[in-house]
Amino acid sequence: MLQMQSSLEKSKNATFKLYENYENSPFEKNLNERATLANIEKSIIKKFRKPIWGKFVKAMKDFEMVQEGDRICVCISGGKDSMLLAKCLQELQKHGTVNFELEFLVTDPGYDKVNLGRVIDNAKLLGLDINMFETHIFEIVSKVENGPCYLCARMRRGHLYAGGQKLGCNKIALGHHQDDVIETIMLNLCYGSEVKTMMPKLHSTNFEGMELIRPLYYVEEKDIIAWKNYNGLNFINCACPLNDTCDLDEGEAPKIGKRREMKNLLNTINEINPDIKQNIFRSLENVNMEAIVGYRTGKERHSFMDNYDRD
Repeated sequence: MLQMQSSLEKSKNATFKLYENYENSPFEKNLNERATLANIEKSIIKKFRKPIWGKFVKAMKDFEMVQEGDRICVCISGGKDSMLLAKCLQELQKHGTVNFELEFLVTDPGYDKVNLGRVIDNAKLLGLDINMFETHIFEIVSKVENGPCYLCARMRRGHLYAGGQKLGCNKIALGHHQDDVIETIMLNLCYGSEVKTMMPKLHSTNFEGMELIRPLYYVEEKDIIAWKNYNGLNFINCACPLNDTCDLDEGEAPKIGKRREMKNLLNTINEINPDIKQNIFRSLENVNMEAIVGYRTGKERHSFMDNYDRD
């Protein structure tokens, strides 16, 4: 944990560099096989209006994720989810009624040259002026025997908050989608012994004045994959040297970790009843407090016995 705190402290003094063209990118040769920027943007609004754009806009409205004058730091890992998120927010900025600013932030956790080249090349194709700074997250977590994925996620989140603050932003936007939310619910049930979900937005407890939003909250992963394939796009997946997931198909579970177990379990359940995943997602919006044995708010615990037999 000391390693994480030390690394987060360093991130506050990180040097940002504006995106520059990546010379001799190994993916430059594939540019002709991919859709043009105009067609990629059009596909979000037209071809995928119902499964992606409509759900994105609904989440933004339902959870009031953007207000006048916001400066949002879009956190880009280089994967399909964060790249789509960046384009959706760009389109909302162009066509929406609320005035807000965007910054695009890439935190390099220690990508190899191939993966880093792919991130920068895709940013160029998608018209994103990215800010990038280096960290040593992969190097640090590689020395951790238990829970490297948890530590990696915590460290990345801290760097993103710090980076967003440095760019003058009051919000960071992450690319978590509906499948991530459902898997998190299952993880908490099966391994955390609690009913808990991934929230669509929340205030930071460690970075004053900062807020986290998840605009793809309603969007299903299969539709993001369909958008990617429709436009001939090729993004990095996890790129973690511990997971060895660089060559996984989009949507395939990582080779290690509890989230892999949940994804595989949900895929199996979905074959039995394709409505189950949606039912799990909606269940956290439909909690019957009259049929709950106990719950907690902060550190305070409550039991159904507190008011049992009372008028």
